[in-house]
Amino acid sequence: MRFVNPLPLLFGLSTLLAAIPAWALPTDREQPIRVQADSAELDDAKGVAVYRGGVVITQGTLKITGDTVTITQDKNGDIEVFTSVGKPAYYEQKPAEDKPVVKAYGLTIQYFAVNERIVLIDQAKVVQEGNTFEGEKIVYDTQRQIVNAGRATGSNVSTPRPRIDMMIQPRSKKGQAEQGAQ
Repeated sequence: MRFVNPLPLLFGLSTLLAAIPAWALPTDREQPIRVQADSAELDDAKGVAVYRGGVVITQGTLKITGDTVTITQDKNGDIEVFTSVGKPAYYEQKPAEDKPVVKAYGLTIQYFAVNERIVLIDQAKVVQEGNTFEGEKIVYDTQRQIVNAGRATGSNVSTPRPRIDMMIQPRSKKGQAEQGAQ
C-alpha cells in the first residue's frame, strides 16, 4: 500500500456529495468539503481511501460521521461506494431552505453513486419533521425518491427487527384553526 496525494480522492468525494439531490440543499454542492479523522490511508492504485477515528465529513448542511469511512473509486476515479461504519454511523442534511434537517442512522451507511442509493443497515433509522422510520435495512433511491425497508438478509444484524416501525406525526391544522377563528 502506498500513500498518495489525497486530492483526487477528495475530488471524488466532492462528486459523490454533489450527487445526493433529494436530501440535499442545492447550495451544499458549492461548499468546500472538510474531512476530519485520526488517520487516513489512501491507495490511489486500488482507488480506496480509509479514514479512521471519529471521522467527520461536512459540506454545507451535510454531515456524515463514523468510526471508519471508506471511499472506493473505479479505474476512472469515479466514486463507486462510500461506506461509513459507526455505533451508529450518522448522516444529516437539510433538503431545502424551508425544511428541517433529515437525520439518518445505521451501524453501516452506504452510498452507491452509480444508481444514487443510500443504504442504512442494522439499527437503521430515518428522522424528518418528527416522523421516524426504523428497521433492519432502509434503502433510499434519491433519483426516484423511493424508500424501501425490510430485513437485512445476508447481513449480520446486531438487533434483529422482523418488522418495520414508523411513526407519522399529524399534519398541522394551523391554517384550519385560523379560518375557524374568523
